Amino acid sequence: MYKITLLFILVFGACVKELSEYELLHKSNPVGKYGDIINSSEFIKIEELINNSKNYLDKRVLISGEIIEVCPMRGCWIKVKNKNLNTDIRVKVTDGEIVFPLSAKGKNVNVEGIFSKLEFSKEQAIKWKIHLAEEKGIELLHEDVVINPSDLIEYRIIGKAAEIYN
Repeated sequence: MYKITLLFILVFGACVKELSEYELLHKSNPVGKYGDIINSSEFIKIEELINNSKNYLDKRVLISGEIIEVCPMRGCWIKVKNKNLNTDIRVKVTDGEIVFPLSAKGKNVNVEGIFSKLEFSKEQAIKWKIHLAEEKGIELLHEDVVINPSDLIEYRIIGKAAEIYN
């Protein structure tokens, strides 16, 4: 009986194919769950997080909105915008653990994760802008980067769970 069970596991277990990161990034239908299960039930508006950031820093939060941008290189971040406002926030996930498909742009999403704040030096902000441009295939020279005070701080959510829907 042991040999039959082992043979069954080997035959059918080998048939399961995990999608590559490239395939996940380019899948046509992004609707579904990503990462952990969402445990929170109380949604917080993005502008509430940003306007009252001290109350939420390093805490697990749940937001909802429209995906307006997806990392074109690895699907390792999305930008989420409140539906009726122009406030948005980057949701960053661990590279390769969660891959948001490019087709998610324009879809709705619920995201749960840790609200955080990054503070950049001027040099770090320049490098970050160059990196974001490179992800889009744009070559940006160091001396061409203009830094505004708002470029020195980025609020983001370290994404742990997400659900994309229409």
